[in-house]
Amino acid sequence: MDAAGLTPFERSLVRATQEGLPIRRDPYRAVAARLGVTEAEVMAQLRDMLARGVIRRIGVVPNHYALGFVANAMSVWDVDDGQADAVGAWLGQRADVSHCYRRPRHPPLWRYNLYAMLHGTDRAAVLARIDEVAEALHARFPDALRAQDALFSSAILKKTGLRLKEGQGPAA
Repeated sequence: MDAAGLTPFERSLVRATQEGLPIRRDPYRAVAARLGVTEAEVMAQLRDMLARGVIRRIGVVPNHYALGFVANAMSVWDVDDGQADAVGAWLGQRADVSHCYRRPRHPPLWRYNLYAMLHGTDRAAVLARIDEVAEALHARFPDALRAQDALFSSAILKKTGLRLKEGQGPAA
C-alpha cells in the first residue's frame, strides 16, 4: 500500500481510468490490455474498490454545455443548522441537482450553509427551477429555510475530478 492506501495495481487502475473508459464495446478489456492484466482482474478490482468506497461510481458524465445547459448556478441556502443535514440529503436526491454540499457559515459576510448546483438552458430557467426547489423545500421543511440566493458561473476554469499522477500521495 502507498500513502494514499492504494496498492500499486489500484493506483495504476485509477490512473488508467481517471480520464474515462474507452468508448468501445469492451472498455474493460482495453484497460486490461493497457495494464497487462486480464479483463476479469480489472472488473474484479473495480468492484472491490466500489465496495470499499475507494471509488464512488462508474458512469457516464455528460457534457451539459454540449447538451445546451449553458446556465449554471450554485444555489445557496441559509438553512437552520439543526435541519441542514436532512435538507441537504433531500436536495441531493433531486434529479435537477447535480451536486449538493454543506459548508460553514462566515458571518457577517456569508450566511449560507447549504449549496446545490442546478443547470439550465438560460438564467431564467435556472432561477425558475430554484424557485420550484424553494417551494418544495418549504412544503417539506416549513421552518428550515431563512434565505437563498443564486451564484451563476461566468467561466469554466477547471472541469475535472481528482487526477492522480505518478508518485502522488494524498498531500501532494
